[in-house]
Amino acid sequence: MRTSKARRSRAGTEVEPVRPMITWALMGLALSILLASLGTSVTNIGLPTLASVFEASFREVQWVILAYLLSITTLIVGAGRLGDMFGRRRLLLFGFAVFTLASAACGAAPTLAMLIVARAVQGLGAAFMLALAMAFVGDIVPKARIGSAMGLLGTMSAIGTAIGPSLGGMLIATVGWRAMFLVNVPLGIAAIAFIWSDLPADRPSTALERGRFDVIGTTLLALVLAAYALAVTADRNGSADQIWALFATAAIGAFAFVFVELRRATPLVRLSLFRDPMLSSGLFANTLVSTVMMATLVIGPFHLTRGLGLDAARAGLIMSIGPIVSALTGIPAGRLVDRFGGGRMALVGLMNMMVGCALLALTPARLGIVGYAAPLVVLTSGYAIFQAANNTMVMADLPAERRGLVSGVLNLSRNFGLMTGASVLGAVFAWASGADPRSAAPDDVVVGTHATFAVALVLVVLAMTATATSLRCSDTASCASCLI
Repeated sequence: MRTSKARRSRAGTEVEPVRPMITWALMGLALSILLASLGTSVTNIGLPTLASVFEASFREVQWVILAYLLSITTLIVGAGRLGDMFGRRRLLLFGFAVFTLASAACGAAPTLAMLIVARAVQGLGAAFMLALAMAFVGDIVPKARIGSAMGLLGTMSAIGTAIGPSLGGMLIATVGWRAMFLVNVPLGIAAIAFIWSDLPADRPSTALERGRFDVIGTTLLALVLAAYALAVTADRNGSADQIWALFATAAIGAFAFVFVELRRATPLVRLSLFRDPMLSSGLFANTLVSTVMMATLVIGPFHLTRGLGLDAARAGLIMSIGPIVSALTGIPAGRLVDRFGGGRMALVGLMNMMVGCALLALTPARLGIVGYAAPLVVLTSGYAIFQAANNTMVMADLPAERRGLVSGVLNLSRNFGLMTGASVLGAVFAWASGADPRSAAPDDVVVGTHATFAVALVLVVLAMTATATSLRCSDTASCASCLI
């Protein structure tokens, strides 16, 4: 592994560490986020093809996506904790190896059942990649540049989301559906090479530092998350009793998880961590803004096609504006965070999101595409700024032995928000439209859009309140809420 150097001022004092190969190390981390995001978006466009190839129903082929997302959601916290215990570098390499091999297995799957199993294993690898890439930033990047690194990772996530449908469609048309998965193999090998050669070696840890892995807590948390994810993604035309049973299972499992974690010597998650106002508010705000952003993915297609009368091609083009804006905003946002501080920029991002939601809730349909696209640009740019700032605030000052766990929890809060947004804001949209959005009149669809983003505006206001409160707590030593 290449050695690190340090930059010194003219007076001879050390200013900040500089690693000559930091660019290559960040390239490996960036590929972690890019491939994990691509693993979700690239398959969406391929569902009709998979349904035809395997002679399966749409609900059956949906599990090609759900298996991947469920695997990530249920395992990401445990993956982060294992990285803290046994070394982030070796487990990030493990995650990439699993992801790459599972991608090859997906591409070679002879049946839909085997493809779904391979996708679940691929999600296992992606859980390590997502949790440990963000945790590794503090190990290789000086504190003054963490915002820029977080902005880069946010950009990679947006790029993976943006290019997935077009890349998947191109691969299906030119090579075949198997190429959607096989394309990950050379990229995964390249990332392994970057990580192997340029990421710092894991520091030795004692048995006391490692403790024991909390199998019971991890199992309970996975049960809670799986039940909740299945409940919010269930077919609403199915049995209501089954959906409520899943919600009840999630609630009971959550109580059991808290009960167990409070009594274990080495818990998966030390609940005392959430007494830190910066961490707790960062997770809460991250969940809320992710819930809001899911509305653009769930509501947007109906508003553009039913409300504005666009065809699918033009609607897809407008939908791509959000990820493109996020990708273009991520790196500049990170630099602004480094310059002006995470707290200030988080509030700026949330203010942008408030303006975007307000415009989407009030803009009349007669303004057409511009009336939707312009607020979407404001909303998504605010989201990119908030993500870079919030991730920096949460991760920058953590001790090394907690970065993997907190990174996993931070990613979990985002997934939790996305799942909740699809269910809750989707239900708001359907209720406000007064009918099935697929058959509702254009005016009713516009009413549903306005109502949905009015609720989203309230959620962003709550996120801003939580963020502002945590910043006041961090600046005030006598803040009562911080001492509880």
